[in-house]
Formats: sequence, C-alpha cells, structure tokens
Amino acid sequence: MKKYFITIILIIFYCSKFQGQNKNTDSLNVVTKKKFNYKSLIIPTSLIGYGIVGLESHSLLNLNYEVKEEITENIDNKITMDDFSQYSPFVTVYALNLAGIKGKNDFKDRTIIFGTAYLIMGATVNIIKHTGNVERPDGSSTNSFPSGHTATAFMGAEFLFQEYKYESIWYGISGYVVAAGTGFFRMYNNRHWLTDVAAGAGIGILSTKIAYWIHPWMKKVLFKKQENLNGAIFPFYNDNKIGFGMVVKF
Repeated sequence: MKKYFITIILIIFYCSKFQGQNKNTDSLNVVTKKKFNYKSLIIPTSLIGYGIVGLESHSLLNLNYEVKEEITENIDNKITMDDFSQYSPFVTVYALNLAGIKGKNDFKDRTIIFGTAYLIMGATVNIIKHTGNVERPDGSSTNSFPSGHTATAFMGAEFLFQEYKYESIWYGISGYVVAAGTGFFRMYNNRHWLTDVAAGAGIGILSTKIAYWIHPWMKKVLFKKQENLNGAIFPFYNDNKIGFGMVVKF
C-alpha cells in the first residue's frame, strides 16, 4: 500500500513546492501571490485515502461487495453511457465559451490548465494501475484501481467549476452530478469497486486543483512567448474506443 501513498504524496509535494516558488517571484501576475489553501485538499485527499485504505481494510472490502451486490442485483443490460459522460464536464467548458458565456480564463490559459490537469491525472492513474494488482469486479483484468473514467469525469467537473463558479455555481454542480453518475455506472456495469471510484474521483479533483495552482509558473516558464494559442476539441472512435482529442496550434 506504500507505493500508492508515495505517488499521491509526490503530487501534493510538487503542488506545494510550485506554490511556494510563486510567492518568491516578481509581481508579473497577482495570482502568484494568492495564499495556498490547504483546506481545498481535504475532499480529494479524503477520497483518495478512502480508496487506498479500502485496499486492505476488511470492513471496506466487505462494503465493496455489498455495494456491488446491491447495484448489480437486478441488472439485465449494461448501460455504457459512462464512456461518453466521462468527457462531458470539460467539453461543456469549451461549449459554453463557444456559446458566448465567458469563463475565468481565455482559450490559451484554459487549454494550458486543462492539458496540465489531464497529464497529471492520466499519469497518476496509469502508474497506479500498472503497479497495482486489484481485480475488477467482472474478473476481466487486474488493473481496477483506481477508476480512470471516474478520474476523467471529476477532473472535468472541477475544471468546469473553477472556470464558471463566478458566473453560476450551477455549472459546477451539474458537472459534479455527471461525474458522480459516471462513477455510479462504472459500478453498475461491474467494472469498478466503490474504492476504485472514490480514489478516481479524488485523483481527478486534485489533478485539476494542482493544474490551477501551478498555472502561473507554467505560463511564465513554458508558455511565456506563446501569445497566440488556438485549437479545437473533436470526438473520435477507434477499435471500439470512444474519446475526445485536442489539437492545439502554437
């Protein structure tokens, strides 16, 4: 179980490190002076902690089976909407912007933040999946922990919340409702345990928070000269896999 803690601790450490460095830089951007809010870590780290503890806790493992039996008891047909819904929250950010509803950031900054969050989330999920050995409820493989679909959905939900929380909190709430539904259907379709979904949700939320915290540093160091940043998001279907791709022009 230590390897899971090491992965998460490293993420939080680098997040804190970058935030601390921002406080020592010049006044290029007022955002860099914003005080680090440790309280915002409570929910995502609690979800991740629940998932990790659940890997070895007999009571939480029993709860996994109880939830599985309760959810899958009367299933006749699988509903694979989670393959689509995982992308809905972050696609909504760009859709709202195209509709003329401006968010917190422009396309350039928003895309840098989104790309950073997706990389953090994807790397974390895949590292843990390939170093762990948790069998899926349907017995199809041993990479059940954590839920990648749920992580993607909650990453997008937090992204939607951060971009539009000053316009209307209901945008963020709707994103989280869709994300929660994605996690539910991962269990409904017998692909993940409750602990997988909880950890995935925590990783997704934390990935987006980290991306926003380190964005001033990313923008200053890596994208300082990139004044014009354009691109597009598009759906794709390949070998029975559905997803979204992004093309960015620097």
